[in-house]
Amino acid sequence: MDIALQQVEYKYQANTPFERLAIQNVNLSIPHGMFMALIGHTGSGKSTVLQHLNALLIPTKGRVVLGDRIIGAEKKEKNLKSVRQKVGIVFQFPEHQLFDETVEKDICFGPMNFGVSEEEAKNRARQLIIDVGLPEEVLQKSPFELSGGQMRRVAIAGVLAMEPDVLVLDEPTAGLDPRGRTEIMDMFYRLHKEKGLSTILVTHSMEDAAKYADEIVIMHHGQVKKTGDPRSIFSNPEKLLELGLDVPEVVKFQYMLESKLNRKLDKTCLSIDELSDALKELKDRGESS
Repeated sequence: MDIALQQVEYKYQANTPFERLAIQNVNLSIPHGMFMALIGHTGSGKSTVLQHLNALLIPTKGRVVLGDRIIGAEKKEKNLKSVRQKVGIVFQFPEHQLFDETVEKDICFGPMNFGVSEEEAKNRARQLIIDVGLPEEVLQKSPFELSGGQMRRVAIAGVLAMEPDVLVLDEPTAGLDPRGRTEIMDMFYRLHKEKGLSTILVTHSMEDAAKYADEIVIMHHGQVKKTGDPRSIFSNPEKLLELGLDVPEVVKFQYMLESKLNRKLDKTCLSIDELSDALKELKDRGESS
């Protein structure tokens, strides 16, 4: 499902003394199958954009195109259930949304609420619990007997059980240690590829944005400041610092190294392996000259 935001504006508590402009003139195009990362400092409008992607918020100006559905400020929206089925959101700390007595019932709740039979919902739960890296035995356990990381995986399985076309991730690794963060993000990327999903990641982790995203969108003061592929976005770290953002550690190291060597590498490296290869090429050229 292709998604587009066209001149979208949103005001919280519009037409009241407490009105606050959150985003304005936001234009984004998210083709089906893209992995997009939204980055920006706190309060830049990332989460507000995110909530427009399944009509949790309706624009006060402009429109959001979700496949063949247009959500606009100019009309009263009805029957948004189908939109919310196709666009699944994993919020921060999704494990806080668990509530049922068994893992199986928790995963089945969403699809059954949308009319899926109990048998089909249980089939989905059995497959998805494996997809998110948990053994099938946990299905009959209480979710509250599990570790925090396991609970998060169960909550993610509950979102995937709706069989969305689009997966929206709002800081999905918040509170996890480095190993847990890597495991969860690798899982999302694998599911993104295997299930042919469009994935939109809101994150403060520049490493995750660089590693997984096809395209990065920088939000600043409620507007889209810049879009581009990770290499082009991180090729100008000074600009990102001006916007209150950081750059991946490997990019920092490369620029420090270039300063010491007084020599530029051919490209901005986004991983240790890329940096190692670039330095080897530089050394080989130096030895042959």
